[in-house]
Amino acid sequence: MFKTLQNAFKIKEIRQKLIFTFLMVIVIRFGSVLPVPGVNRTFLANWLQNQTGDAFNLIDAFTGGSLASMSLFALGINPYITSSIIMQLLTIAIPKLEEMQKDGEDGRKKIQTITRYVTVVLALIEGVAMTVGFGGQGLLENAVWYNMAVVVAALTAGSAFLMWIGERITQKGVGNGISIVLLINIVSRIPDDFVRLYEMFMKNNTVAKGALAALIILAVVLMTVVFVIILQGGERRIPVQYSKKLQGKKYVGGQSTHIPMKVNTAGVIPVIFASSLMSFPGVIVALLGKSGGTGMGGKILRALSSSNWCNPKEPVYTLGLLLYIILVVFFAYFYTSITFNPMEIADNMKKQGGFIPGIRPGRPTTEYLTKILNYIVFVGAIGLIIVCVIPILFNGVFGANVSFGGTSIIIIVGVVLETLKQIESQMAVRYYKGFLND
Repeated sequence: MFKTLQNAFKIKEIRQKLIFTFLMVIVIRFGSVLPVPGVNRTFLANWLQNQTGDAFNLIDAFTGGSLASMSLFALGINPYITSSIIMQLLTIAIPKLEEMQKDGEDGRKKIQTITRYVTVVLALIEGVAMTVGFGGQGLLENAVWYNMAVVVAALTAGSAFLMWIGERITQKGVGNGISIVLLINIVSRIPDDFVRLYEMFMKNNTVAKGALAALIILAVVLMTVVFVIILQGGERRIPVQYSKKLQGKKYVGGQSTHIPMKVNTAGVIPVIFASSLMSFPGVIVALLGKSGGTGMGGKILRALSSSNWCNPKEPVYTLGLLLYIILVVFFAYFYTSITFNPMEIADNMKKQGGFIPGIRPGRPTTEYLTKILNYIVFVGAIGLIIVCVIPILFNGVFGANVSFGGTSIIIIVGVVLETLKQIESQMAVRYYKGFLND
């Protein structure tokens, strides 16, 4: 990785892109500490510390702690992510959007424009819900309508500006800008998490016990990262053979290729969907200014919170983990069915004269691809579950509550690997151009 970056800095174009990305990162971190006018900045931080659930923990991790400090970027890039997912789902449900997506670059630009508008609307809704829900509880210094309007406008503008920064990084920097924004926010919380682990397991222990605890923590983190790298890079290659065609007096074609089917076809989306769905009841209860209480409703809310799972003192709440596992598997299949269509791939192969060796074109190819896909999706879902359950297990058994859970690790590793691949591809193109010019 470091050698790739070192070689990249030797090329002027890539060096300028890296510097631009670094400057945008500074702007992001500056906006993450810039206060929203008229709010009590310690209110949400204290409120989050007193919560037994984790309804807002994932959101706060994705905002790099901006939510807890109520800074300008308190909503983070979450409205844009939600908007992109909604548009992706609507593209399948609405024929006009599907046609727009297939209409080349112009169609994608139109969808991107709609996504931006939906992002602003979602940011506005989230800003209003947060301001109204927490305004009377102490978030606002003066809970009058014009102060609320200023806070809502600041939060909405902050989220829209963050979306703009992400798009500029994509155009003028390196990597996917939105992913870079999310990565920086998550990474910014890691030093505080390690300080918390140090104070919890090493500070008041002997040197031997502290060293052992440090080795165990380091081993768990490294094993998880390595497992995520294997999960992200794993793929099943389906061989494809194209028949030769007669053009003039020569036969052309006949080349062999493959269809790459990633093990983790849905990426981190199933985990985000499952976590968001299980956190939704807790978010609604919190915004209404109520608590679950000690009745059945309170027990259900605690069971839906991952902070109560795998706790030996209260094993009954671990039932929520079973629901979480079911949701991850379900959303893995659901999202893959939207983004990967075996029938369409089989039809395209048939039109181009391609076939899978040993499988007849048409319906048999569709059934074969569907069978392989179902197997791969299940393996990928199990891998996601393992990555996400490891931090939950340590939190429940040892009380190691940190912000970088399995979801964060998957995002960090995935974004870093993808960014490095883009840098390497740009370097390869640059060297190729230089070779031609010579």
